[in-house]
Amino acid sequence: MSPTKTLATYAANLSYDEIPTSVTERMIDCVLDSLGAAIYGVSLPWSRTLIGYARRYGGGGKSSILGANEKKVQAPFAALANGGLIHSFELDNVRQPGAGVHAGATLVPAGFAVAEELGASGAKLLTALVAGCEVMFRIGHACRETSEKLGFHAPGLTGPLGAAATAGHLLGLNADQMVHAFGIAASLASGILAFAKSATGGMVKRLHLGRAAEGGVLAATLARNGFSGPESVLEGEFGFLQVFSREPDLARLTRALGEEYEVMKICMKRFPCHITAQAPIQAVQELRAEHPFAAEEVADITIAGAEKMITHHNIVEPKDVMMAQYSVPFSVALSLWRDPKDPRAFSDESFADPAILSLCRKIRLVVDETSRKLEGYLGARVTIRLRSGQELTREVKSFKGSPADPLSRTEVAEKFFTLTAAMDREAAQTLFRRVERLAEEKNVGAILT
Repeated sequence: MSPTKTLATYAANLSYDEIPTSVTERMIDCVLDSLGAAIYGVSLPWSRTLIGYARRYGGGGKSSILGANEKKVQAPFAALANGGLIHSFELDNVRQPGAGVHAGATLVPAGFAVAEELGASGAKLLTALVAGCEVMFRIGHACRETSEKLGFHAPGLTGPLGAAATAGHLLGLNADQMVHAFGIAASLASGILAFAKSATGGMVKRLHLGRAAEGGVLAATLARNGFSGPESVLEGEFGFLQVFSREPDLARLTRALGEEYEVMKICMKRFPCHITAQAPIQAVQELRAEHPFAAEEVADITIAGAEKMITHHNIVEPKDVMMAQYSVPFSVALSLWRDPKDPRAFSDESFADPAILSLCRKIRLVVDETSRKLEGYLGARVTIRLRSGQELTREVKSFKGSPADPLSRTEVAEKFFTLTAAMDREAAQTLFRRVERLAEEKNVGAILT
């Protein structure tokens, strides 16, 4: 059986009862993390644009725009808007080791949109989300982190396939139909990294995840209705891996499928900035806790990390807040002047703060040569030189929120309630409790009303 058919068969046939409890609980953490991010993002200007588009062209449906409390829309438009909302402020989860995948911003919006439309149960939704994660993470891992070296924004490529697996499972696709859903989704893969090099246009990054979720719903729906796609779309000539990566590892697509769960590699952020900044910020915070010093005392900072940190995130003159979040130097500089856990710290005021911008220009990124042998490495070694001449160094290989040091449910709750501070407290607590018991829900739509 081909890798494409193997993954499609798995996604179509997975049952809730065969998934370990630790895996479903980890997926519930992912859902909570994603809903919090969406609710926070609903009021942002770029989010309002996406919501307005979904309401204008997708009206008359049964699917909710998360946190918007507005008229429901058709499932593809809900997936589009919600993917954009979850990814709206660099709050959503990824995978470690890195593989160019965002479970929360692609699978969750596609899953909730379709589940609500169908009146599916919480257990069915959880099963679909796990199926999508196992498919998407393996595809991203098989690309061996080469897609972004070619200029693609990897989550926009892998996302439609994962979302198609999630939506397809909910729609009841059989294995052959799921193969076609993957074949269609691969042709919907898109997203380029022009914004990272121009340091402008960060809004489009948010769109990549929304379009990925929407594309998965489209692909699965078309496949259910008899639309076909290429059957060897992952491994075949001119297929996904050949086109969007270099020297892919095909064995990673199916290795230990159903035995080792990729869901357990979901990595959650504590700070609302790119994943490559998480370890450096934690290192700075730990050093400051052990050796109290003021931001004004810092002469310069050197951060050693993976090559991607330097090639994609060494933005010392970001043009807007969104690109500031994508910048490791800016995010680290801000963490010395503001509370980096609070998304409100990444504001226009902070972006224009001369002290933060001055320190940003004093931060140097270098390649940690040992990281070249560690695919997907997200750790960092930080050296802070104070004006007194004292040097402080800390290496963080696995930051808090990574699979090696995951957030506890209490810590997930802390982040959730920080992000939903503008929401009625009792309503936020009710939402959190119901998602914690998602497997018991008879109809997912009841959670969102």
